[in-house]
Amino acid sequence: METHCLKRPTRRQFLSSVAFTILAGGAAPVMARSISGRLPWEARSADPPVQVKPGGWLFFTLEEAQTMEAVADRLVPADELSLGGKDAGCVLYLDRQLVGSYGTSSRLYTKGPFMPGLPTQGYQAPDTPAQRYRTGIAAFNAFTRETKGGKRFAELAPDEQDAVLKDLEAGKITLPNKVDAKSFFNLMLANVMEGFFADPIYGGNKDMASWKMLGFPGARYDYRDHVSKHNQPYPLPPVSIAGSMEWMTR
Repeated sequence: METHCLKRPTRRQFLSSVAFTILAGGAAPVMARSISGRLPWEARSADPPVQVKPGGWLFFTLEEAQTMEAVADRLVPADELSLGGKDAGCVLYLDRQLVGSYGTSSRLYTKGPFMPGLPTQGYQAPDTPAQRYRTGIAAFNAFTRETKGGKRFAELAPDEQDAVLKDLEAGKITLPNKVDAKSFFNLMLANVMEGFFADPIYGGNKDMASWKMLGFPGARYDYRDHVSKHNQPYPLPPVSIAGSMEWMTR
């Protein structure tokens, strides 16, 4: 009986054949063109972010907003370096995010199947961030009312608030309605941090407080002169996507 052995191509042969196939595909040639007189695009023709302006809550109820402002002030307490989370606008940032695509998960695949995931895999459940905040804040306040003499979280003393948040972070608290305490804490922490460090155009980081604290240049067009100056404070004020503070006040 005669047998035939097929030889597997080497990696070099495989890559060469792929390259030849692409080159032989007859892609249309790219034609250069000259541009003169005017730029081939219109200024401000893109879809830039819209400046968030304070004034009322679009997602949170008043009680929910008060709860989140109290949480934000404990996660980012005011000190000599910066504003606290409430005054920095972290909750305003979050409120506007929750009425947009983030709150509805409209840009995510949410059809399941849903299985318990590893901590490194992130949130694995059907509820949107908006749903998680609505049920989570209600459960959080129900817990403090039951265990802290009928008080909502925002009505507790700062030391009590810190203790409750530490237990929430450690998963030592059992919240009603099957709200996962640790997962809800991590959600609030992540969003408050986003509001504190994001561009002010989105509603948080008031007066670029966190950027000034860090010496971060923001969206400044060019700071090449300072890239090599290690361990030296950046001397220029930060710039938002919307422009510098000087531009915005003219």
